[in-house]
Amino acid sequence: MDNTQHYKMNSKKQVLFPKYQKVLEQVGENIKLARKRRKLTTIQVSERAGIDRSTLYQIEKGNGSVSMAAYFNTLRVLGLQDDLLKLAADDSYGRKLQDLSLTRNQ
Repeated sequence: MDNTQHYKMNSKKQVLFPKYQKVLEQVGENIKLARKRRKLTTIQVSERAGIDRSTLYQIEKGNGSVSMAAYFNTLRVLGLQDDLLKLAADDSYGRKLQDLSLTRNQ
């Protein structure tokens, strides 16, 4: 079995519940607004990000099937690449769980 067959067997279409899809749509809208604030066209951003215009359109719509790399490169073009570092950075719930396990083990 080659890598392509292996990938196809192990890949499943990701499904998002509507309320979570709205989060991605807001991310897309934020990216679109950032592009417009910078007075950049879809052609300029897509060329600089190394993606097709149709991919940029999907990003701005919040399409979850677009690769993280395409999102990242779009953010990079807009000077917002460090925003990705904010994802899951403030894991207060995880820290609370960790603190609970530490207090139980003492």
